[in-house]
Amino acid sequence: ESLVRTFTPFYFLVEPLDVLSVRGASVIMNCSAHCETPPKIEWKKDGTFLNLVSDDRRQLLPDGSLLINSVVHSKHNKPDEGYYQCVATVDSLGTIVSRTAKLTVAGK
Repeated sequence: ESLVRTFTPFYFLVEPLDVLSVRGASVIMNCSAHCETPPKIEWKKDGTFLNLVSDDRRQLLPDGSLLINSVVHSKHNKPDEGYYQCVATVDSLGTIVSRTAKLTVAGK
């Protein structure tokens, strides 16, 4: 039997760009994906998924972008600096991963 598969467009409208920030600033990593079925958006930092549910500083915005409130950066604690990727999933179609964007935090 032949299964007719129609092509469903699923792609990024916006992907994150490299950002230079300073300690205490707020940063938005932009991401937006297009599909008939709204994609589930998640973020990876340095290859690991961020758990944004219990995160008081980082939140997922309605369009899929990541807001980091009050960037933390000290000599021994650099939780925000690193490489970010936006991951969009539609169950019936699969997953697409954005380009990697680097967040650099400038020193004093």
